[in-house]
Amino acid sequence: MGDRRPYQVTVSDSSGDKQLPILDGTLGPSAINIQRLYADHDLLAFDPGFRSTASCRSAITFIDGEQGILLYRGYPIEELAEHSNFLEVSYLLMFGELPTSAEAQKFENDVRHHTLLHEQILKFYQGFRRDAHPMAIMVGVVGALSAFYNDDIDQMDRVRREEAAVRLIAKMPTIAAASYAYSVGRPIRYPRNDHSYAANFLQMLFGLPSADYVVDPVLAKAIDLIFLLHADHEQNASTSTVRLAASSGANPIACIASGIASLWGPAHGGANEAVIRMLTEIGTVENIPKAIARAKDKEDPFRLMGFGHRVYKNVDPRARVIQKAAKDVLEHLGIDDPLLDIAIQLEQIALKDEYFVERKLYPNVDFYSGILLRAMGFPTNMFTAVFALARTVGWVSHWLELTQDNHGIGRPRQLYVGHPRRPYPSS
Repeated sequence: MGDRRPYQVTVSDSSGDKQLPILDGTLGPSAINIQRLYADHDLLAFDPGFRSTASCRSAITFIDGEQGILLYRGYPIEELAEHSNFLEVSYLLMFGELPTSAEAQKFENDVRHHTLLHEQILKFYQGFRRDAHPMAIMVGVVGALSAFYNDDIDQMDRVRREEAAVRLIAKMPTIAAASYAYSVGRPIRYPRNDHSYAANFLQMLFGLPSADYVVDPVLAKAIDLIFLLHADHEQNASTSTVRLAASSGANPIACIASGIASLWGPAHGGANEAVIRMLTEIGTVENIPKAIARAKDKEDPFRLMGFGHRVYKNVDPRARVIQKAAKDVLEHLGIDDPLLDIAIQLEQIALKDEYFVERKLYPNVDFYSGILLRAMGFPTNMFTAVFALARTVGWVSHWLELTQDNHGIGRPRQLYVGHPRRPYPSS
């Protein structure tokens, strides 16, 4: 990356014309460097929602929304989904290259070493209401975890930074599974380090202390795929939240807690829950035409959830992968899920409907991930928790990147539209 076309944009003010440099990345659109816009020209850039703003330089993930391309460190998501696994992708995102066999083995062993939670943290769960949403519990528990490791994290030391990142990746399945177990009144089950990362999560989530839990390898592979597909997605809302918190030098565990809170929003991580609610509301295949008509009606609050994406203006490449996985798992389990029939018919109709085609409202990853998780036995309120578990890898990767290239604390400005200065009224 560099300034291959250094002066391309001209800004005119009372002192004359000045030029702003253009920065080129490896892929994607170039960026106008406006860092001196306010200092030199007394102007601010106005971009609500950051639709046209590059908030940082990053070498982790690339998205081409027009072409439907997603790359992790240059590798297409489809190829990684076919040939790789979640922990290998975690190493790739964190360190920039695929691991050698020795590096992969060491990384897996490091993760296994940190899977347990402090016993006092397990007692912390008892302070929540039994009917609390697992995401609410995760925000609180991860935030509390920062109190246990604050003195152990030296952000100036590369080795300690990487250990903090591995610790978070290792503990998140335990935290998520315990959040669910507590919410339904089950005893919290300890991790089994003789299991794979995905299998360990499943046995903690669905197993009971009173019996052995045999993990279905097909389901373990499916949940590993879900983790892989959700590992990172460029500068989305939760990742941007983590980076902004990290820019202040905050404890990295607290930064991840802020990401979980941001992810919880229905427009972000909660979208796959909304898809299941929508399909349930539609009810039967026969009701699909009515649902399509309602979605087109601007006066009707009903919307087709799982269609369209803020970035993708083509098919979400993750959707193609997870659609097949959902069908394979349902076939393996012998489940005839009416919601899948509704989803398939809905997708086929919407892809041919001029209204949706014109607006480029293609199915996204949330459209099928909820069906897949539901088939595997996950309750709806755990969908976003699974997302948070997977995205932790992306968050810590961005945290590591930011600590090496910190441009100072993030401090957006505003276009003030309130009252001008006015005197306090005299009595």
